Amino acid sequence: MPKITYITPDGVCHDVEVEIGYSIMEGAINNDIEGIVAECGGACACATCHSYIDDAWTDKLAEMDDMEDSMLDAAFERKPNSRLTCQIEVTDDLDGLIVHVADNDY
Repeated sequence: MPKITYITPDGVCHDVEVEIGYSIMEGAINNDIEGIVAECGGACACATCHSYIDDAWTDKLAEMDDMEDSMLDAAFERKPNSRLTCQIEVTDDLDGLIVHVADNDY
């Protein structure tokens, strides 16, 4: 299983293995990563799974679609590397991915 590193807003690193086919959000929820609220359960309807993808990884992800881009406009402190983790599917190619969890508890 690919290893994903989640860095929570307080700076704590969590290295977890996430099953292929799950979303980055599901990996966080299944491993009790704080900060990924996921109020809509992964339907791309709330932006509470907003995170910042480490710059070394942004070009390795599939491009976001219009719905994700629109929903990110509602996210707190959107940045160029902002993504909704519910929209990123885990693959072998994402082994080592670093995700900086945004402050989603607002």
